[in-house]
Amino acid sequence: MKDVETRPKKYEWVLILAIFLATLPLIIGFGLLMLSSFSKDMVTNFDLKSFQPTIENWINVFRGKLAITGGVRVNMVRIIINTLIVALGVSGLVTLISVMSGYALSRMDFKGRKWMIVSLMLLHAFPGVALIVGVYLLYRISFPEQQNLVRLYSFIYVIFARAALEVPMSVWLMKGFFDTIPWEFEWSGIIDGASRITVWRKIMLPLVKPGILAVALFAFLAGWQDIIYVRTFLIDQTLATFIEANIEAEYTHMPLIAAAGTLYLLPTIIFFLTAQQILLRGYSGGIKG
Repeated sequence: MKDVETRPKKYEWVLILAIFLATLPLIIGFGLLMLSSFSKDMVTNFDLKSFQPTIENWINVFRGKLAITGGVRVNMVRIIINTLIVALGVSGLVTLISVMSGYALSRMDFKGRKWMIVSLMLLHAFPGVALIVGVYLLYRISFPEQQNLVRLYSFIYVIFARAALEVPMSVWLMKGFFDTIPWEFEWSGIIDGASRITVWRKIMLPLVKPGILAVALFAFLAGWQDIIYVRTFLIDQTLATFIEANIEAEYTHMPLIAAAGTLYLLPTIIFFLTAQQILLRGYSGGIKG
């Protein structure tokens, strides 16, 4: 049986062409969006005559000016900070739970372990939309009476709710990384008198840094891109809900929204351009289980 590397190069070109054709609509869509963000008018077709270069859209976005005629302003810096709070909160919570749970499932034998491992993938298969009714009921039941706590509560709740959707897959990935580390590394620390927690913190965690980074990046993007849970539970706006709320507003200058959309896409684009090796190691490390 031939391996992938030994196949004729013509098959590689066919695969590359198929991938290119499949992603071409996305590339065109993102390209037109970026062009529109630097144009006085929206560039919605292949006629580049409508492209009139300008940086006013980006200046107005950071000023919070949504209409070229003035009068409509938002605190864009606050919206970006809100998005970062959710994304970093989800990333930190998911990473913390994953590195502890992944280690326990990989190294410890306890009752219900096999059932828990199988259920992780089943939980990951549940769509977030299907769970939102139950999550909303919990949100209303635990809603604070003090008005000064409502905003803080909404941030905490949306972070925990969104993180819960990412935990199953992240735990599975971290378990795969811990599985690849030989037991000798761990036993050497225990023989030297270190506690299990010390071994986990000083020996095991440095060995799974690629996995930790991959999980943290995946979770950050999940929090940054979320719109359903943020729109349902968060009182303040993020970039996702801001763009959604203004995309069809009569007063909105659409190239300004194109600039906001490009700003919203930047972390994702930078992530996939700079972290390809981390992604590959993350997926391959998480397969073993």
